[in-house]
Amino acid sequence: MVIGVGTDLVEIHRIKRACERDSFVAYTFTEEERRQAGESVSRLAGDFAVKEAVSKSLGTGFRGFGPKDIEVLRDDLGKPYVKLYGEADRLAARQGIEEIFVSISNTGDHALAFAVAQGRESEGRMQDAVSADGKRGSGY
Repeated sequence: MVIGVGTDLVEIHRIKRACERDSFVAYTFTEEERRQAGESVSRLAGDFAVKEAVSKSLGTGFRGFGPKDIEVLRDDLGKPYVKLYGEADRLAARQGIEEIFVSISNTGDHALAFAVAQGRESEGRMQDAVSADGKRGSGY
């Protein structure tokens, strides 16, 4: 079942400007993300958009965890996937999220990412969805 969705659109030139500060790169991207991106700013922009989209799919944005708690990697065919760490991983587990699917698209100027968090419905989410009259609702 779909538990959450998120999307994000970034301007690549803004990420390029931010990447000129070593502190931004070190705070935002893991060593493996930096290695996989090489010199590609558009790749880092796509990764940043994924991090934002995933944080939104968790329902919180970046509250209680940072960008490096969401690692964006590519498989042998270039398909993106994410690994969660720290509080982002614990939040996903509490929500019953078992897998997060991501997709990235880039143009010359923008990077767009979409994330879908799927899993089982957790007990806490089921209780949140019960209305005052005891009937199960879809209010989450």
